[in-house]
Amino acid sequence: MADPKENQISIELNEEIAQGIYSNLAVITHSASEFVIDFVRIMPGIPKAQVKSRIILTPEHAKRLVSALQDNIAKYEAAHGLIKEVKGSGPVMPLIFGGPTAQA
Repeated sequence: MADPKENQISIELNEEIAQGIYSNLAVITHSASEFVIDFVRIMPGIPKAQVKSRIILTPEHAKRLVSALQDNIAKYEAAHGLIKEVKGSGPVMPLIFGGPTAQA
């Protein structure tokens, strides 16, 4: 029988990454081979916003991420109550992105 420790992965989290980056908007695009999630911070009264982080996922990993988020949201709501969706609290569309268009 295989040693369970052989199948473990050690994940390191350095101090800079552990601080996290606040985002109040996620823009999701996809191609045949990948999903791209851009995390943006929009500030009131400031007409320009920057992408703070970009995550690129395979379609399979994107689906696993959705499943993990749904599971965690269900657990959160079971412990803390339903998360209220406030209509009209999001950004005013359309969003205009500068720079090159993403392609795979």
